Amino acid sequence: MPIISGGSEQDYSNLSYTSSSTLTQLFPITVQSQTLKGVRYKRAQRIYDPNELCTVDLKREVIINVGGIKYLMPWSTLDEFPMTRLGKLRFCNSYEEIIQICDDFDEDTNEFFFDRNPCAFGMIVSFLAAGKLRLLREMCALSFQDELTYWGIEESNLERCCLRRLIQKLEELAEIRKEEETQRNRETICVLEDNTKVGHCMSKLRDMVENPQSGIPGKVFACLSILFVATTAINLCVSTMPDLRAEEDRGECSQKCYNIFIIETVCVAWFSLEFCLRFVQAKSKCQFFRGPLNIIDVLAILPYYVSLVVEDEQKTLDKPGSNSYLEKVGLILRVLRALRILYVMRLARHSLGLQTLGLTVRRCTREFGLLLLFLCVAVTLFAPLVHLAENEMGRCQEFTSVPASYWWAIISMTTVGYGDMVPRSVPGQVVALSSILSGILIMAFPATSIFHTFSRCYAELKREQERLQSRLLRLKDANQSGESDTFNDTDSLVSEDTYKYFYSAK
Repeated sequence: MPIISGGSEQDYSNLSYTSSSTLTQLFPITVQSQTLKGVRYKRAQRIYDPNELCTVDLKREVIINVGGIKYLMPWSTLDEFPMTRLGKLRFCNSYEEIIQICDDFDEDTNEFFFDRNPCAFGMIVSFLAAGKLRLLREMCALSFQDELTYWGIEESNLERCCLRRLIQKLEELAEIRKEEETQRNRETICVLEDNTKVGHCMSKLRDMVENPQSGIPGKVFACLSILFVATTAINLCVSTMPDLRAEEDRGECSQKCYNIFIIETVCVAWFSLEFCLRFVQAKSKCQFFRGPLNIIDVLAILPYYVSLVVEDEQKTLDKPGSNSYLEKVGLILRVLRALRILYVMRLARHSLGLQTLGLTVRRCTREFGLLLLFLCVAVTLFAPLVHLAENEMGRCQEFTSVPASYWWAIISMTTVGYGDMVPRSVPGQVVALSSILSGILIMAFPATSIFHTFSRCYAELKREQERLQSRLLRLKDANQSGESDTFNDTDSLVSEDTYKYFYSAK
């Protein structure tokens, strides 16, 4: 029997769970009347003792059994909700019509049986009795939406906070479904392209370069990449030793310096080869160059080749009258060599923790902005105060100006405290204590939100990694068996109506 519900007809495209004004426009707040004692008990009550059923008036009351939990309701309560599933029981004239609405019916006791979630039905009973529909914290919002659809209760009857939570979950689910559909389309294209020899080779190359868990070649490639990154970092540290810097200033190159250059050349050659392999296997070349990690690779590799050109130019211009130009070229050369530290960022390709850190920073830009704003306001407040306190007392000449006091306020509020500027007077120390306590509170305010975001990002990337592994296994099975429709058969468990609904909600 069709159930009238707003669960699949509502459009959440213009509804934001962060905007209370939008919810106010859609569901205006009504003035609530004073609650009368005992009214809810008369409209619906739960049966704990089976002996209570002996006094039930079967003509005026009805027994609802949901998951083994029995409720006693007068028909007058259900008459107020005629379009719900329970309200439609009033209009059933035969056993066949009743069975279309409920799972079973006992004619002797006038008891209707429903095989549904009893916890969710408890919230629905509260709505039928008191007019308050709430979503429990420990209950899945999407599961509760299914229960509302089954019982014929519109989602607009939810309280504002609960409706906001439901819409948030619907938006998250719609985003996940959209990403899964995009990934599924890409994998379908991969299956079609892998039928050729070139496509098969590209698939093997892609697994080796992008997915270390695909097999032994991928693990060896990832281990070599990490080894060369560590070698580059150690080589960079050794190249800054005083004896090597002295040789560089004199224009000399010993055997040790030559060995460092050879090691750096080998590492850059590996990184260049790895970059070329990633570029070759990329399906979209433009999207490849827009990737953050690929941009880091370019910034880390190019300085080596640019430094070779600059050194050759420096040798050709090594003549009198060109000292100023050579100094500028030498400065550029040192800056380019310092950029080699960007090789360390390449570890993000193989570290789930670094990927989580990057995703957290990208999603917490608002929190970091608030932290910076709070810090700037507090520094602007305490720097003039400590400057005034120290200069009025004449105890210390370190706080010569308000801009100089900004540095003290920053290192004090961030609890660093280098000790280069210390207030000596009692008023200055009081200001210092206030700034330190304020700094601790300011740093702690956004920390909780950032921590929860980090936890969610880590769990999300972990699930995505596991989902990718399962897809790769299914893709290999499809290639071996020649059945490219495996994904379509597996992912067809979700109906098209569900996709349409969640995409409209997004």
